[in-house]
Amino acid sequence: MPDKKRSFFKHLLIWRAKYISQRQFIYILSILVGFTSGVGAVILKNLTHFYQHLLEGNLVQYYHQAFYFVFPIIGLALVYLVSTYIIRHKVSHGIPSTLFAIAKHKGIMRKYQMFGSILTAPLTVGFGGSVGLEGPTVATGSAISSNISRMFHMNQANRNLLIGCAAAGALSSIFKAPIAAIVFAIEVFSLDLTIASMLPLLLASLSAILTSYFFFGSDVLLPFKIEDSFEIGDVPFFMILGLFSGLTSIYFTETYERIQKVFDKIGSPVKRLLFGGIALGVLVYLVPPLYGEGFDVINNLLKGHPEEVLKNNIFSLDLTNIWIIIMLLAGLVIFKIIASALTFGAGGVGGIFAPTLFMGSIMGNCTAKIINNIGLFSTKVSESNFTLVGMAGLMAGVLHAPLTAIFLIAEVTGGYELFIPLMITATLSFAITKFVHPHSVYNMELGRKGDLITHDKDHAVLTLMDMKKVLEDNFIKLYPEMSLGEMVHQAVVKSNRNIFPVVKKETGALLGIILLDDIRPIMFNQEMYKEVFVRDIMHVPPDIIDTKKDKMTDIMRKFQDSGAWNLPVIENGKYIGFVSKSKLLTAYRRELINITK
Repeated sequence: MPDKKRSFFKHLLIWRAKYISQRQFIYILSILVGFTSGVGAVILKNLTHFYQHLLEGNLVQYYHQAFYFVFPIIGLALVYLVSTYIIRHKVSHGIPSTLFAIAKHKGIMRKYQMFGSILTAPLTVGFGGSVGLEGPTVATGSAISSNISRMFHMNQANRNLLIGCAAAGALSSIFKAPIAAIVFAIEVFSLDLTIASMLPLLLASLSAILTSYFFFGSDVLLPFKIEDSFEIGDVPFFMILGLFSGLTSIYFTETYERIQKVFDKIGSPVKRLLFGGIALGVLVYLVPPLYGEGFDVINNLLKGHPEEVLKNNIFSLDLTNIWIIIMLLAGLVIFKIIASALTFGAGGVGGIFAPTLFMGSIMGNCTAKIINNIGLFSTKVSESNFTLVGMAGLMAGVLHAPLTAIFLIAEVTGGYELFIPLMITATLSFAITKFVHPHSVYNMELGRKGDLITHDKDHAVLTLMDMKKVLEDNFIKLYPEMSLGEMVHQAVVKSNRNIFPVVKKETGALLGIILLDDIRPIMFNQEMYKEVFVRDIMHVPPDIIDTKKDKMTDIMRKFQDSGAWNLPVIENGKYIGFVSKSKLLTAYRRELINITK
């Protein structure tokens, strides 16, 4: 930063500290963050639509449908080139990368993340990648929010709050659903719902939706009004929908995880690009509705026009047969997550929010069609209502966000007539999926490693703690061949600690420990100085902390189980220091104060 700018910024910070309280400044920043999230959503959406209009509107329309095969590969290749030569960093998936920054980097996100998704996500989706833009929008807003927070020297708690504001702003802008956006930030980012956090979230959500109205007018992503009212007799059918939603959510999560594991085994990013790109191109060519986000498909189903979705099927099947329609729609549910996972595995940038809505809407529509045509029930159910509630069911299961699902569909439809069926379906789907998969697709990897921030305050504090900050390395090392005399003169006399690690001289591997109490009876007996050696006195420590394997929750448990006050720490098999219970508890109290401030 040039000197003049640095001086101006310094004076700005001093002026702010004098005249604007911290709370007021958070409110101002939350409005700014909401606005930037809204602008980010506008840029991402317009760029994507530009690419789609350019390609799908002109080339495919006037040339050949075979371009559906070529476009995804071209888009993924462009993403690879942009990431490698322009951004020069790998652009991670939106919401998981933000959750990782909160959990492991204290809410600090790097500068390239502010524009990385803007450059790569429209290329991915615009060229036919079967993913959504919601995740990249959240990631963009969160990265901008994080860097604004750092610029104004916000602490970790306020950084995390403003990242939550960015997430709320992103969703509010995209769906024009400000309440659902706030619930999303609280539910997915595990923010505490307090008076201190509520007003910034409200301001960010409001700022973002006003930005969206300014650029997009009254256009909404899912324009639909409820026409069929809910009847109490529909409850069993919505319970069936909840069951199907839970099973589909499990299928979604399992398929996504397994395909990602396949790609993880492919070392070269170019090989991943070729394998994933070709597989995706074939899939999109055979099943054109998988191209892009898929909101046109959802809207056609809501309007009761499934034939518009399926008219390009390669088998030229008779769409007047309802069971053929059901079969083709079920095929879209099965193949959508495969297409999405292939897009991610090949290096595409996007989110899973849109694929979840896509699959949920079709699954709900299929369920309604089966109920209405199977001949077992005398009453008919509303296909449009089931399409909407199906989206909520899959969101609740896949994203582990039942409240977000309920409020989003309620707000998108402009009312709460479907609130009861939304609650029934979302609750059942969430419960079934949670039983099989404890963590959502967003936080599956973090949850497995124990790095996930949750509403459990103790666990959240332990997750945010950095073990390197409680590590002490001012212990004098002993070697097994040292005599008692050498130990006394070279270690005991010079050390102010009462514990000594014994390590192998050649490798630095920890062999054991010696306590001052172990040698107290003989340390003044000079006759034994050459008779007794370190290897004769050392013993195995009560437990050992491994930096590569143990999280803070594991370390706390080891202290509790062993009853020790100090435990040695190793890294890659080598001794690096000790952690003391007293320092650990002090750090815990300090982090608890920071997180609840």
